[in-house]
Amino acid sequence: MDDLQQLVQKLQNTRHLEKEEWAALIRGRTDMLAEYVFSLARKERHQHYGHDIYIRGLIEFTNYCKNDCYYCGIRKSNAGVMRYRLGEEQILSCCSAGYALGFRTFVLQGGEDGWFTDERMIHIVGAIKSRFPDCALTLSIGERSKESYQALFQAGADRYLLRHETFNAAHYSLLHPSSLTAASRQKCLWTLKDIGYQVGAGFMVGAPGQTPEYLAEDLLFLEKLKPHMVGIGPFIPHHATPFAGEPAGTLEETLFLLGLIRLLLPKVLLPATTALGTIAPNGRELGILSGANVIMPNLSPANVRENYTLYDNKLCTGAEAAAGIQELKDRMCAIGYQIVTDRGDSRM
Repeated sequence: MDDLQQLVQKLQNTRHLEKEEWAALIRGRTDMLAEYVFSLARKERHQHYGHDIYIRGLIEFTNYCKNDCYYCGIRKSNAGVMRYRLGEEQILSCCSAGYALGFRTFVLQGGEDGWFTDERMIHIVGAIKSRFPDCALTLSIGERSKESYQALFQAGADRYLLRHETFNAAHYSLLHPSSLTAASRQKCLWTLKDIGYQVGAGFMVGAPGQTPEYLAEDLLFLEKLKPHMVGIGPFIPHHATPFAGEPAGTLEETLFLLGLIRLLLPKVLLPATTALGTIAPNGRELGILSGANVIMPNLSPANVRENYTLYDNKLCTGAEAAAGIQELKDRMCAIGYQIVTDRGDSRM
């Protein structure tokens, strides 16, 4: 067994590597090493979650955003975006359609849109939880105050997704305007966890300026935070951003990191993201075979999906859409997994 395989074994046995070990593992990735990681990652996910795949109904309810992140297609300075907001009844209609299809978790995701005040969001959260009491509700609406997070939790929100994007402060400043900081992002995650949310963090793979050392810092942060969910996906450029000409993150590195995260946090909920399906026709399947156990089909109204363009060529039809759930079931069955009707709570 070579040195890198020994590092993988150490990771599986101790759930910890030093920064330089993580960097060496990431830098030394080969196809053979990746297959070794995937085989161990599958064993871990089967031990804790069997062959079940949890589905989340994604409702992208607003593409307005006050922020100007340099990689994001819905950044406030992009005048080419057709902006929209879904009203409460439209959101509830999406949930009704999803419930009938077997979804028991709904994810409200949007830009940081000031129109959706605490009062409005509390009303929406309460309405969803009242109408669908056996369902979990996840929010993904960015950085807010502790009081806001607390109020939304008391209204019935169960989970909160907030990708930390990159742990390293210098790298964070390369990707965001000065009004946003890595420290603020991380503080939000700790606050959410303290309140009692099931918390999701995550990062982009292959982001401009990223190094193996930065990724190592991301993994060390995940080890410390111990989130219930980790969402990672390849960086994909958007034509109307400062990073339009940057190369995309690769399928291979993203899959490798999925496998490593499964070994680091064996009970974590780990999505095979839409971005994976965007860069490879079988990206979702490969994500599952790398250790992922969650898929998030799109429940948003068909007439707005194409306007939630975080990156170019984002998938929103076929198996990516909730209406294509049977195709998704068939594709997962073909690789030995089954989609289940379940809230799919974390076992962390």
